[in-house]
Amino acid sequence: MRNHPVIVQKYGGVCLETPAKIRAVARSLADLHGRGHRVVAIVSAMGTTTDQLIQMAYQVSPTPNRRELDMLLTTGERISMSLMSMALSDLGVPAISFTGSQAGVMTDDSHSSARILDVRPIRVREELDRGRVVVLAGFQGVNPATREITTLGRGGSDTTAVAMAAALKAERCEIIKEVDGICSADPRVVPDAKPLRRVDFASLSEMCFWGAKILHFRSVELAQSQDVPLVIKRWGGVEHGTRVMKEVTGMENGKVLAVNSMARIEHVEIDSKDLNHGFEKFAQHLKKNSLSWPQLLASSFTAGKTSMTVACDSEWLDALLRTLERSKDLRKHGEASSSVSLSCFGGVSSELPFRALQVLEHHGIVPDKYVLSPHSVSLFVPVESREAAVKALHSLVQQA
Repeated sequence: MRNHPVIVQKYGGVCLETPAKIRAVARSLADLHGRGHRVVAIVSAMGTTTDQLIQMAYQVSPTPNRRELDMLLTTGERISMSLMSMALSDLGVPAISFTGSQAGVMTDDSHSSARILDVRPIRVREELDRGRVVVLAGFQGVNPATREITTLGRGGSDTTAVAMAAALKAERCEIIKEVDGICSADPRVVPDAKPLRRVDFASLSEMCFWGAKILHFRSVELAQSQDVPLVIKRWGGVEHGTRVMKEVTGMENGKVLAVNSMARIEHVEIDSKDLNHGFEKFAQHLKKNSLSWPQLLASSFTAGKTSMTVACDSEWLDALLRTLERSKDLRKHGEASSSVSLSCFGGVSSELPFRALQVLEHHGIVPDKYVLSPHSVSLFVPVESREAAVKALHSLVQQA
């Protein structure tokens, strides 16, 4: 099978939440293998396993050690990979499972949000050449210098899949979800959200950075830089899904593509003499408390204080707020807020921010800040107004 094409498929936790679902996915992988493909399956933890593990960690310690937290969380994917390999073997399909470190996923030393430095899939290639389906634990890797196990952050299995597809020069990388590809908004918030059959990398990167849960935003950047053919589709769906392309031709410049949101954004205030000094203090605070860098959405300096607007998963944000309680120079500033973002094809039109503000005002929602980038307009709104803002701004998608 050495010359047969490689297909990498990543399965999310909802697709794997019960043994019956794992067996159903195994049958699909067996069918793909039977049609002559070399198959690599990246698996997430089953259902809500990761959330349950985090809850257990905080039940035994209010401030769990970041290294030990990584050791704990990686067990979720190891359960999935082992069960999937067993299910495949039961179907008569030769299969083997590997952890991230066994598969050669090399990362930096940042616990909870490590970045992939290199992929050395020696054992993966060997087993593919032997005709086996290879099942990999997503979301994890190893630092080659310290040999410590690391995790890539929430959604990191997507990044594992793309990195492995790039290293293996796969024919394509398929991200299998419980929803029908990428939609113009979260269908749970906007029931009439429209599926997008084609999207370009630049627009998708903006969507994922500003809160679209469909993909880990770092995986989009990696797929673009490594030229990995990327498809997002629903489990069991054959004809539909979203194909990610270098560029989508024939689209109106500035057309509103989708509305996405971040549920929780925190604001940090730092006593400092200038912006650079504020960043230095923040970096020292993160290092002292073994916290990785978050998504930094905005920052400013006024009258001896640096303000930072940050986003990350709730577990990281909770950990940050606990450390701020012990700090003299850093503190939580104001209430948490949410963001609502309009992502666009071909660049933001000059009038779009004003139109968005008008729509929100009509619905009684007053943002206190907006951030403009080439492919998106993002507005910061009160947490309690987030879903109403998403529904209101989705009208601009339908009018565009």
